[in-house]
Amino acid sequence: MTKHTNPTPVSDEQVRTLLERYNCPVPFHEVRTRFLGNIATPVMSASPIKMVEKLWGGELPAFDSIDAANELIGALVMGLWNRLTRHQDRNSPFRLMRIDSAPTREGLAALALMRRQELDGFIEGLFGQEDVVDLPERAHRGLDILGELCALFAAVLEITTHETKAATDKGMETTLRPMREMTKNAEHEMHAIVLSCKRARKQMLAALPAKKSSLH
Repeated sequence: MTKHTNPTPVSDEQVRTLLERYNCPVPFHEVRTRFLGNIATPVMSASPIKMVEKLWGGELPAFDSIDAANELIGALVMGLWNRLTRHQDRNSPFRLMRIDSAPTREGLAALALMRRQELDGFIEGLFGQEDVVDLPERAHRGLDILGELCALFAAVLEITTHETKAATDKGMETTLRPMREMTKNAEHEMHAIVLSCKRARKQMLAALPAKKSSLH
């Protein structure tokens, strides 16, 4: 008798390796937030496969075999996507990627770029294929705050990547501290948006008319 065993969970590192193998133009840290935004979105037509295809501009990359396609889709949907759904729990807030950032131009630039891409990715996932999304009030406020934080990270990136901008080592060190606080603020707002949208979806589903079943 064959015993059923659960497949070994796919790690973030394995997902990252697959994204690199298929030359995904979206970095892993942004893939995470795109998925989270699309998990949260109140747009009922959203789907994991559409979001995966969008990573490559709307079409999946070419595969050598069906097994290769299943490996990639399984890692992204059954692995990463499913792991991220747990952040819809109030007690399991999402965390942005952490990297060791030296108080230098290069270190701050790398951190600012990553944060800007992460926040842009979350917003893109939240909207999906739509230009306008009817968000609940708390999510709408959170989105405004994320927009402001994204602009601040973009400003730091501008300063640290242009040699003509005045920036001393002391200034770099001073800038790094508030960036850590900005990261925590972004995480707080993202969690609030996810929870707010979850409540909104629940209310939308409850308001749908029950379909009468036919007896045969």
